[in-house]
Amino acid sequence: MRLRSLLVTVTAVLAGSLLFAVPASASNPTLWRLTDLAAQRVAIADQVAAAKYGTPSPIDDPAREQAIYDSVTARAPGLGLDPADAVRFFHAQIEANKLVQRGLYARWDAHPDQAPTTRPDLGKIRPVIDGLNTSLLTELAATIPARAARSCPVVQLVTAGAADVVHRFDALHARALGEATSATCTAG
Repeated sequence: MRLRSLLVTVTAVLAGSLLFAVPASASNPTLWRLTDLAAQRVAIADQVAAAKYGTPSPIDDPAREQAIYDSVTARAPGLGLDPADAVRFFHAQIEANKLVQRGLYARWDAHPDQAPTTRPDLGKIRPVIDGLNTSLLTELAATIPARAARSCPVVQLVTAGAADVVHRFDALHARALGEATSATCTAG
């Protein structure tokens, strides 16, 4: 735990240093927004897990996932995005969400006293996720140059580390954020 705290602190310091050291013309502040939106989508997975836990609703929902991919494929060209690249990014978002759900299920199975006592309504959660998806798609388009830059993997790693600190993620959610942001960069 101490090592993780130290790593998070060092990452935050490096993030601040890197973000302020890069000239404004070379930096793209919207990479932060994209990462923050991905972090918000990771965080909402807790509510999805609580809504499904102990019910017949499976974590994997191929029909819902395909609807998201179809929507992204249809909307991407109008935003100047390659549909395959956009779907790859959203696949990472969905896998990150499922990672959190599986992790929480395992935690709740091992510690039933930590399991949710109320069940959120998925009908109210899904519109929030849909709104995040729309914002993510918009930011994906806004960050095309930053995501194609050779420096993107380093900038994204630092930005994800900063988002981890800002959102106060535990190890499960930090790992999910890493998954969610794994498809951010398009540079070879």
